[in-house]
Amino acid sequence: MSDEDDRSASEIGRRAGRMKAARDNPGPSPLRGFGTFGMIGWSVAVPTVGGALLGLWLDRVVPQAFSWTLALLLGGVVLGAFIAWGWIRKEGDGNDRS
Repeated sequence: MSDEDDRSASEIGRRAGRMKAARDNPGPSPLRGFGTFGMIGWSVAVPTVGGALLGLWLDRVVPQAFSWTLALLLGGVVLGAFIAWGWIRKEGDGNDRS
């Protein structure tokens, strides 16, 4: 083999290594950010709306001196915030390992 063949073989090897590294570590993506943002939004919205609906039902079925709707709405927001915080921590931990 000539020197030119050795250079082209090593160039192919370097390119293949770069391609494999890029495939293994794709880096940050704007679409992944939008997906995370959406997941965090749904993590807050679903428990909040669920708490409000459950509260409306309980206000009709078991009336109390306080409003079940407001209490469970607030509970849904707090639960959603904890869920969102867990998602943010999970995403942050995943990015630190790269």
